[in-house]
Amino acid sequence: MTQTTARTAPSAIDRYFKISERGSTVGTEIRGGLTTFFTMSYIIVLNPLILGFVTDGTGQYLGGGAGDGSNLPKIAAATALVAGVLSILMGTVANFPIALAAGLGLNAVVAYGIASLPGMTWADAMGVVVLEGIVILVLVLTGFRTAVFRAVPRELKVAISVGIGLFIALIGFIDAGFVRAGAGTLLELGVGGSVAGWPLAVFVLGLVLAIVLMVRRVRGGLLVAIVATTVIAVVVELVAGVGRFDAESNATGWKLNSPALPDSLVATPDFSLIGQFSLFGAFGVVGPVAVLLLVFSLLLADFFDTMGTMVAVGAEADLLDEEGNPPRTTQILVVDSVAAAAGGMGSVSSNTAYIESASGVGDGARTGLASVVTGVAFLLATFLSPLVDMVPSEAAAPALVVVGFLMVMQVSGIDWKSYEIAVPAFLTMVLMPFTYSITAGIGAGFIAYVLLKVAVGKTRLVHPLMWVAAVLFVAYFTLGPIRAALGL
Repeated sequence: MTQTTARTAPSAIDRYFKISERGSTVGTEIRGGLTTFFTMSYIIVLNPLILGFVTDGTGQYLGGGAGDGSNLPKIAAATALVAGVLSILMGTVANFPIALAAGLGLNAVVAYGIASLPGMTWADAMGVVVLEGIVILVLVLTGFRTAVFRAVPRELKVAISVGIGLFIALIGFIDAGFVRAGAGTLLELGVGGSVAGWPLAVFVLGLVLAIVLMVRRVRGGLLVAIVATTVIAVVVELVAGVGRFDAESNATGWKLNSPALPDSLVATPDFSLIGQFSLFGAFGVVGPVAVLLLVFSLLLADFFDTMGTMVAVGAEADLLDEEGNPPRTTQILVVDSVAAAAGGMGSVSSNTAYIESASGVGDGARTGLASVVTGVAFLLATFLSPLVDMVPSEAAAPALVVVGFLMVMQVSGIDWKSYEIAVPAFLTMVLMPFTYSITAGIGAGFIAYVLLKVAVGKTRLVHPLMWVAAVLFVAYFTLGPIRAALGL
């Protein structure tokens, strides 16, 4: 009886997640899910730093406090909780290897562009995020969001995937401090053009290890590289006492968090921020027109960021059909839309699909079980936050660089001899890293595609929804002048 039960349980999991059907194993999915978690766990540290030190329009900090950082554990706990629940939902409902968490960029917009407006409270700002999530969910349920996704030409989807590959490689280099703002230049290598300091040495070592393991096709190579580099980083910090990065006093410090051994492995989470939002409070503060513009700016970024992430992760996992569409597209988009609203309800900003999920796919993940594992890791992180803090960005960033390389390999799928598709593809790819925005790259590519099709007399080949998307992006790119003209 024991042997029969042991065989049946994995079989049920296999059938539900289609693990064997997609050429994977339970062990591979667990490993891939952990790899994804470690490459995106930085959000537990970074989201509180972005949201926690900005006062709202009434002078209050999110979670209370006096700007001394006492509110940060609350934000971290809520960030991990919402990310965990939504990642598990993505895995079980959509069966796709994408994890979700508070969106970088979106959280800054909420903090500096919404909550800080005169008279606006954090609850009002999070209410705007919830409204955006509701609107985008309606667009999915009516079929509009899915229809737009399917209307995008296959080669533009390839370009989106390649552009995101360049983008996440840049994120990896910047998170590790290997590339940073220079004196007299926009960017430079390391510190003053040199690989200076122990943290950069640890990153380079981790990158070399990750590449070697990938070339040798070692199973779980990216996770092995992350764990091994973290151990080295902890030893380096114990011996050298490097400390955390500071532009003025410690330019060679650890970029985001110091890999020191924690005083304790467990911390009791505070979930008091959950539910602290006012759905319609912003209307009474800034008026309905301003609220609509704020919702639109968040919505368009969420709408197309996820589309790009779906394509990139699906392509890396070899899950796309001939038209470049992933399986269960509608379910993926529904969960992502719910995540946007859930982020506002949790007071941690809009949650969205994370391109770092590609690191888990690069380590072999092919199903939603990997997302479930990532989600469980986030839930455990609400209690094990001191342990999560041990992993420095220098240890996780090499995985992003390696996966970026793997995604850029798809560039051969673009017909570079056809300028009417090559130019939009080029703009899509280069503007993602250059503007540090997936949405900006997609928008530029869409607009260029429509314009060039018109210019060469092939207007009839442009899908009507591509026209709609192009017009919306024109409005998105000119949102600043529009708001100024309306006095907002």
